[in-house]
Amino acid sequence: MTSTENTEPKPAEATEGKPLTSSSVFSMFGGGAKKEKKDEDEGRGDVSGSAKAQRDAAAAAKGDDEEAPESEDVHFEPIVKLTEKIKTVTHEESEEETFNMRCKMFKFTQDAEGKGEWKERGTGPLRLLKHKENGKIRLVMRRDKTLKVCANHYITPDMTIAPMSTSDRAWLWNVGADVSEGEPEAITVSVRVSNAENAQLFKEAWLKAQKENEALFALAKEEEDKAEESKAEEKKEEPAASS
Repeated sequence: MTSTENTEPKPAEATEGKPLTSSSVFSMFGGGAKKEKKDEDEGRGDVSGSAKAQRDAAAAAKGDDEEAPESEDVHFEPIVKLTEKIKTVTHEESEEETFNMRCKMFKFTQDAEGKGEWKERGTGPLRLLKHKENGKIRLVMRRDKTLKVCANHYITPDMTIAPMSTSDRAWLWNVGADVSEGEPEAITVSVRVSNAENAQLFKEAWLKAQKENEALFALAKEEEDKAEESKAEEKKEEPAASS
C-alpha cells in the first residue's frame, strides 16, 4: 500500500436506520422543526375554534334531521262566523247603465272676494243611469279607489252644455240641483276627457239623455198639475158639503 492511499480520508459509514445527514442540516432551512411541530399537532389533535364550530354545526344538523314531536291538534271555535256576504247598496240597483266614460271633473268656486277658479272634483268613470221604471236618466260620477260620489244630478231640459274655451276636449254646464254632497246644490261643473273624439261622444250622449228626460219631465209636470188641480177642487167642495 502506498503512502498516498493511507492519507485519503475514508467516507463515513451509514448506520442502519439512521440518515446520512443530521437534523442540524434541516434545521438550517427550517425543515426539521416544522416536521416535529406537525407531528405534535397530529398527536394531540386540532382544538382550534374552527374545528369546534364545525363539530357544533354537525351536531345541530343531526338534531334537525330528527323528526320533531307532533303537536296536539288544538281547535278553537270562532266567536263570529263570517259566512254571510254583506250586500253593498249603491242605490243603483233599479237603474241600467247607458253610457260610461272616464274623465276628470272640475267645480267652479268663488271666494269671499268674488274671485273664481276651477277646483278639481275628482277623476273616475262618468256614467248615465236610466231608471228601469220611470225611464229618467241621471248623471253619476264616482272617484277612483274611494268610489265617493262627486256628481249626482238629472240632465234637465233647462240645462245647457257648452265647450270650454281653453280645450277642445272639455265641456261645462250649470246644475240646478246636484245631490252628491247630500243636500241639493246649484253648481257649475266641467269635464275633461282623453281626446276630442271622446269629447264629441260625450256631448252626443249628454244631449240624448236630455232629450229623453225632457219628454219624461214634461209628462211628470202634467201629472203634478192635474194632482194639484184635483186637490184644489176638493178643497172648494168641502165648505159646500159642510153647509
